[in-house]
Amino acid sequence: MAVNVEPRCIRFFWATLRIERGIREQRRETLKHTASNVIIQRDHTTMEEANAGLRRGDFELSDVFYFCKKGFEAIVEDEVTQRFSSEELVSWNLLTRTNVNFHYISLRLTVVWVIGVFVRYCLLLPLRVTLATIGIGSMIVGTTLVGQLPNGETKDWLSDLVHLTSSRILVRALSGNIYYHNKENKPQKGGICVANHTSPIDVVILTNDGCYAMVGQAHGGLMGVIQRATVKACPHVWFERSEMKDRHLVTKRLREHVANKDKLPILIFPEGTCINNTSVMMFKKGSFEIGGTIYPVAIKYDPQFGDAFWNSSKHGIVSYLLRIMTSWAIVCHVWYLPPVTREEGEDAVQFANRVKSAIARQGGLTELPWDGGLKRAKVKETFKEEEQKNYSKMIIGNGASSSKQADSD
Repeated sequence: MAVNVEPRCIRFFWATLRIERGIREQRRETLKHTASNVIIQRDHTTMEEANAGLRRGDFELSDVFYFCKKGFEAIVEDEVTQRFSSEELVSWNLLTRTNVNFHYISLRLTVVWVIGVFVRYCLLLPLRVTLATIGIGSMIVGTTLVGQLPNGETKDWLSDLVHLTSSRILVRALSGNIYYHNKENKPQKGGICVANHTSPIDVVILTNDGCYAMVGQAHGGLMGVIQRATVKACPHVWFERSEMKDRHLVTKRLREHVANKDKLPILIFPEGTCINNTSVMMFKKGSFEIGGTIYPVAIKYDPQFGDAFWNSSKHGIVSYLLRIMTSWAIVCHVWYLPPVTREEGEDAVQFANRVKSAIARQGGLTELPWDGGLKRAKVKETFKEEEQKNYSKMIIGNGASSSKQADSD
């Protein structure tokens, strides 16, 4: 029997079949256990619907059952926490991160894995580190020299050349295979480019195809050296930590940048944190209050060849880059979506949700309403207060209806 093997990747069929069989067996066991002993059956009813038949007047202890049930459901399977861990693969890609159902299969496959480790760590890693050093060095030196020139077309042209050249060297250091779609929709000067966020290398991926003005917090260390060098040649917008807390100051500086149609488009990641490339979380409205034209961009990585997601709470930047540079490759698709503007009568939140939906549809990502800031922060008090107000309204309303019924009786 002939088997068609995709030329872009090597599929180890015996490993994949073993993993898939394990998944099927695990699902059967789960279904049996669920059918025989149901603890929580998730539903999507609202608080009013769930408590409609339970209210009989004043507060009763049974009224808290709804909140207890929802709490248990959130602990068992919440939609936020699982977006901050690496996406689980169906088949093994011979990297350290593998499928949970994969165990030892055969000596032959183990030998292949050892050969792969040798190739990735002893051959590819030194070459990639060398290229990365050249790329970062050329960016720092090049932008520092260009920054000494007077403002004008020559300086802008040289700055773009340095940024493009350095970014393309860095993409080679990642063995990047990037596919850009719908280039006619590329962001233009004076606009704002917004994209979903998976990794710090998102910037390199996008700059490989065009130059942008970056927006972000000023850092120290090597990142700070790069920021201070690049801002001399290009109108990047770096904020100090104290300034980042002043939303009005940030908005003012961004509006001044957008008002100048000769400046590069601003690149912003409205999620504010890295998501594992399976979903798109809430876009913060600040980027959509500035005005001007928004250029949405959808980024989707192929995890078969390397996991680009950065779990900053688990891995430092050095260990993350080591994981990236010891992967097989970084394969990524980038879609430039048609530019959009804010419609009449549409507020910033609605505009942000519309852009987020467009990016999620194009990238095949799940759209979630949650704030990515929940990765590190607690639930906002406003969310709690909103639920408390809804519950109090329900009690008052049901209590009044019960009193009327008692009077009529």
